[in-house]
Amino acid sequence: MNFPNILTITRIILSPVFMVFILIENFYFRMIGTGIFLVAAATDIADGYFARRLGHATGFGRFMDPLADKVLVSTAFLSFVQLGYAKAWMVIIIIVREFFITGLRSIAAYKGTVISPSFLAKAKTFTQMLAVAVILIYANIDPWFSSTHATQIVIPAWSLPITGWAYNLFDVILFIPLILTVWTGFDYLLKYGGFVRTNQ
Repeated sequence: MNFPNILTITRIILSPVFMVFILIENFYFRMIGTGIFLVAAATDIADGYFARRLGHATGFGRFMDPLADKVLVSTAFLSFVQLGYAKAWMVIIIIVREFFITGLRSIAAYKGTVISPSFLAKAKTFTQMLAVAVILIYANIDPWFSSTHATQIVIPAWSLPITGWAYNLFDVILFIPLILTVWTGFDYLLKYGGFVRTNQ
């Protein structure tokens, strides 16, 4: 259990802590929750850096690092469903795909093949994190709008309802990673699905 692996485990531990704080409809608690998420996300960068710098790359780390990422992002999406910011069916598809492909990667690694992320898979991850960031920003200001009864953004000549606008935007933002998630999932399955067979 070296330092990079401790950072990876820390990311998993922080995920449910983040969920607890972000689900409380209070500006300060959600700010704390967002801070916890940022710290957890920072460990994703740090564990890879220290693993390379210190030469501490291990099989455990290669398996747990992507799994920890999936736990953190999945926890965020599930929290957004609970808060009403995300559609459950979208999140379920994303989470099922993520953990299925993680399992496929593990089987392939066990059999001596490393499945490197494709360009589209990296784009998928980026759009997922962008969606989480945008919804987190709204989650932090939502309690303030609710407490002050400020339900509209006033723009010259017209007003924009906060809630309706935000939720429609969330659907669009989540639809992009959803499409990439399904697309890359089928791509991985077609290329590496043979590893799930026992005779491989």
